[in-house]
Amino acid sequence: MGTAIGGIISFLVSFAVMASIYAIFSMGLNVHWGHTGLLNFGVAAFFALGAYTSALVTSPMPTGVLANYVKQAFGLNAPFLVGVLAAAIVCGLIAVLMGLLTLRLSEGYLAISTLGIAESIRIFFNNERWLANGPQGLVGLPQPLHGLVPPAHYNYIYLLIVLAFMALIYLALERGIRSPWGRVLRAVREDEVMAGADGKSVFLFKLQSLALGAMIMGIGGALYAHFSAAIQPSVFEPLFGTFIIWAMLTLGGTGNNKGAILGAFIVWALWSWSTFLILKIVPPAFATRAPFIRYVFIGLLLVIILIKRPRGIIGEERQVSKF
Repeated sequence: MGTAIGGIISFLVSFAVMASIYAIFSMGLNVHWGHTGLLNFGVAAFFALGAYTSALVTSPMPTGVLANYVKQAFGLNAPFLVGVLAAAIVCGLIAVLMGLLTLRLSEGYLAISTLGIAESIRIFFNNERWLANGPQGLVGLPQPLHGLVPPAHYNYIYLLIVLAFMALIYLALERGIRSPWGRVLRAVREDEVMAGADGKSVFLFKLQSLALGAMIMGIGGALYAHFSAAIQPSVFEPLFGTFIIWAMLTLGGTGNNKGAILGAFIVWALWSWSTFLILKIVPPAFATRAPFIRYVFIGLLLVIILIKRPRGIIGEERQVSKF
């Protein structure tokens, strides 16, 4: 009985870690879409860049026999926080470059171009083995504070780390959105022509929004890399790296950081637990297809939410500051 309870608690802790990491991605996307109206379908690009940057910065360079099997361009063996900071900086710089090329495009073309850039980055990591070991990826990534507790209890420590990052990002975004800067983002989202007529540099504010959201996504990518302790390009495909995050934000409520967090936990719960339920329902002959049925569940849930509550479970606040 005690073993079963311990297994359930361990599963719930692992679930909370992953849901919190995805909540960080969802808040980053909320900066782009919810607050500024940037239709970014390239979340996976910053997911991958954050994960690989932190992995390369914090892991040592392979030596001896291992160097024959694991290829990586560099390994600085830096502390965990340095890796997270590097992930945020790299994602911010890449977002600025991406924004200079794409932010003058209309919504549809912006979505297509960001999706294409994300796939190009994933394929680059997959094909260029010299950089980060190609399709095999990197394994054995260092985990912060790993020696403080027994390995079986490490997820408890990592959950506290991820929750601390999520809380800090949430508080910083809440202050930013309620500031004059945040009110300009909302004005750009609602009518960028009028915002420009009021003397605001629409392109500059869009670029700032794109960079900030990308930095948050980079932090999420770094946290994911050190939790899983292994990354490979297949993780960053559009479904797992972009569209599930869009489902989380849409479900929770765009323009509301509380909704972004709530949507992440709900969708990740469906993603994690629905397979077990489906296996109990479908005939044994279809058991191998059970994991794919959850895509239908999430899609149906999104359709229902969009019909019944177009603004999401927690809609955007009508008033975000006393001004």
